[in-house]
Amino acid sequence: MKKLMLLGGAQYLLPVIKEAKELGIYTISCDYLPDNIAHKYSDEYCNVSIIDKEAVLQAAQRLEIDGIMSFACDPGVATAAYVAEKMGLNFAGGYESVSILQDKGRFRAFLRDNGFNVPWAKSYSQAAEAMADAGNYPWPMIVKPVDSAGSKGVKRVDSIDDLPEAIDFALEFSHCGQFIVEQFIQQLGSSSDSDCFSVDGELKFCSFDEQLFDREAENPYTPAAYVWPSSMPDDIQAELRKELQRLMTLLKLKTSVYNIETRQGTDGKPYIMEVSPRGGGNRLSEVLEMATGTKLISNAVRAAVGMEVDEMADPVYKGHWAEIILHSDKDGKFKQLWIAPELESSVAQIDLWVKAGDEVERFSGANKAIGTLVMNFADRETTERCMSSHDWYKVVVE
Repeated sequence: MKKLMLLGGAQYLLPVIKEAKELGIYTISCDYLPDNIAHKYSDEYCNVSIIDKEAVLQAAQRLEIDGIMSFACDPGVATAAYVAEKMGLNFAGGYESVSILQDKGRFRAFLRDNGFNVPWAKSYSQAAEAMADAGNYPWPMIVKPVDSAGSKGVKRVDSIDDLPEAIDFALEFSHCGQFIVEQFIQQLGSSSDSDCFSVDGELKFCSFDEQLFDREAENPYTPAAYVWPSSMPDDIQAELRKELQRLMTLLKLKTSVYNIETRQGTDGKPYIMEVSPRGGGNRLSEVLEMATGTKLISNAVRAAVGMEVDEMADPVYKGHWAEIILHSDKDGKFKQLWIAPELESSVAQIDLWVKAGDEVERFSGANKAIGTLVMNFADRETTERCMSSHDWYKVVVE
């Protein structure tokens, strides 16, 4: 029986464990939090910090694993690449290439040095260095950790007066003690945050969506909803697909699922914002499977342990889909999720992670989500009308 090590323990690992078991693969979930939900479903739990790559390597060698993944778990991706390289296991790419993708400062520099459209950006380890450069910044700017995900530690800064606070906030969430200050690229329409898949270095499945935000949330840069298919112009999607393939070729990437963020700027240019060789959080691969029928998670598991992946092609959507990240706008106790009766027929799936009486917190980051609501609408007009308003559903908190 093949053994697959899974870094992390959040609920996003549950469909990965399910697919692995259906393929007859033994699963070992791994982090330093034994009460995480995934450990209740995996075949074995290994207590080790996923950012300690040497400790994870020792555990992987002891357990004689056949593959390693950090699905929907950004902190473990570089560690997984390191372990895979040391043990000769399959992975998206070499440790150096993956490290470039996982460090926002190094990634921006790589894009710039290789002729991609890229915002002005520079990474720092000291606030004083950033403050010394601030007179030359093309305001407004975004400040964020170089190594965090889920929009944690992210702030927009419009003037030098607000920069010190934003830097302190970013450093709170950085594992390596570094932050990046980059030009804020205002998108034309909606940005995209969706999952893609390459096979032997060729981008086979490339999806784009509309990433939406709750501007009233404590952290307005935390994604709150997604819509497929994207309304991004076809020529911009084609250009982004070409540039993503060029990036994968330059970094010698292989077979993997990716979470990819892109946008068209108000300057008309397409921008690659993030590329991470992992499934995205917020159940993106799962919803894409519902919307297109493509088995992204099964193929990711197969690739990790060296099994042949199923044939894939660019997505063809079965209607209009939306995923809403359920969250509260205040601290309190969850009471219920209310959905307008006239839209109940459009509900494809409700996945609640809390029950009545559970304590919930206001939406300050992706880790404060309390579930997801997946909708399959009849047409684009209905989709746009519903996604422009929250009147038809409500997370009731007392």
